[in-house]
Amino acid sequence: MKILEQIKAHKQIEVAQRKTIKSITDLRNAPLYNRIPLDFKSAILAKNNRAIIAEFKRQSPSKGIIHPNANITEIVKGYEANGAAALSILNDSQFFGALLTDFANARASVNLPLLQKDFILDEYQIEEAKAIGADAILLIAKMLPIERIKVLTDYAHQLGLQVLLETHTEQEIRDHLHTEFDLIGINNRDLNTFEVNIQHSIALANLLPHRAVKIAESGIQNAATLLELADNGFTGFLMGEYFMKTANPAEQLRLLQQEIKV
Repeated sequence: MKILEQIKAHKQIEVAQRKTIKSITDLRNAPLYNRIPLDFKSAILAKNNRAIIAEFKRQSPSKGIIHPNANITEIVKGYEANGAAALSILNDSQFFGALLTDFANARASVNLPLLQKDFILDEYQIEEAKAIGADAILLIAKMLPIERIKVLTDYAHQLGLQVLLETHTEQEIRDHLHTEFDLIGINNRDLNTFEVNIQHSIALANLLPHRAVKIAESGIQNAATLLELADNGFTGFLMGEYFMKTANPAEQLRLLQQEIKV
């Protein structure tokens, strides 16, 4: 079974279990549910095609444990201090090792827009994202039918959350040209083979309307690659492993920022 199919199968069981523990009414009574979300898209656009979405990620299926015993409070504060436009916080425990407290700790530590990065299949998960103080959610084109993505996008918007739609193929982009996403991500890494192909992403970006806010995801390992993507229409760069594999992720971000200054 391909990794995305494994994740989807597990996530369906996980969400069904969570629904039995906490109702949507319970989620809507959470202290953060009624906060006004920060504008994720505007934060990206404000950085003039150099917007770093710095990710906090403990492990991944392809790399295993990336940063053992990572201190989320320390790392996200460091990301904020070193100019990240926004943050992505992994919210999946089974495959990415997220702790149940990770998102809450990040939200309490910074004033940046936060992307709740999970494998969303159900409206319940969007209610959860709202309840823990997310500003945006990730929807993955490969995981759901087109119309289901549209329904979940509308649902997120009703709650005041923005949507980053992740794509990887020409067909996925063509399928979603009329989906009301706020930002569109092109994953440089094939989730089936884990191979990275930057030129593939650049070709796909050219299929998108000029007004689309394009985010390059995964596999960016140096400033030169980031600048090449920026020159080809990408506005934001979601980077996790590049920072998290080092002893000091925030320092790695600082050094990158120096290299990509216009």
